[in-house]
Amino acid sequence: MDKYFASNYTGPAFELFGTAHLIALACILALILFLLPFRNADDKVKRRIRLLLALFLWTNELAWHYWNYVSGTWTLQTMLPLQTCSLAVWFAGWMLLFKNYRLYEFVYLLGIGGAIQALATPGLGIYGFPHFAFFQYFISHGLIITSAIYMTVVEHFRPTWKSLIRVAIWANIYLVIIYFVNLQLGSNYLMVNAKPNTPSILDLLPPWPFYILYMEAIGILTFLILYLPFAIRDWYAKSKLNKETSARLDNLLK
Repeated sequence: MDKYFASNYTGPAFELFGTAHLIALACILALILFLLPFRNADDKVKRRIRLLLALFLWTNELAWHYWNYVSGTWTLQTMLPLQTCSLAVWFAGWMLLFKNYRLYEFVYLLGIGGAIQALATPGLGIYGFPHFAFFQYFISHGLIITSAIYMTVVEHFRPTWKSLIRVAIWANIYLVIIYFVNLQLGSNYLMVNAKPNTPSILDLLPPWPFYILYMEAIGILTFLILYLPFAIRDWYAKSKLNKETSARLDNLLK
């Protein structure tokens, strides 16, 4: 059993889009689909589900910090909850417990966007199935997405155009703050001070600071894609309302 928690894991390394990766993604999708029918449940049941999701999110994150501490890999330069998904874990738990709409905006737009990218290209290295790090990673990122979708479909939250503007402004303010935090700590949270040392998609982009503009563009595009279902629904509702209003006026003029 100890080998599944070992920092020098000698089992199978993580395989991108291998069997374990695809099954993990399928399990996340299955959980989301399982929770959607609870939109018709009473408030007491919904409250319990939110509590369970929050507890799983936070317990899983604390376990990750504890494992790194025991393994001797916990450092200020890598383990502070300053990355987008790390922050989204704590925001999501608070959002679930207190039905906080402002946090929902961040979890839906930034959390889902960041978690989808993380799930598509996990940086797990040697920690393949069934190592603890494998489970922790997919539980963490999977529950960020699940929590945001749960609050959208079951609790009837939704973003607006103002949500996009608010999140974009605060995200950029946060980016500037993290830049100076990185200077003080010698860290590279959010990859805002330099490209990562390990190979990544950023290697295809121009040097610092110009690749940050590309990251901004990707972020805006992600926001727009996530907002698209609501934009379409609003357009359809407005179009239907206009048709009904026009029909009523025609009837009055007859």
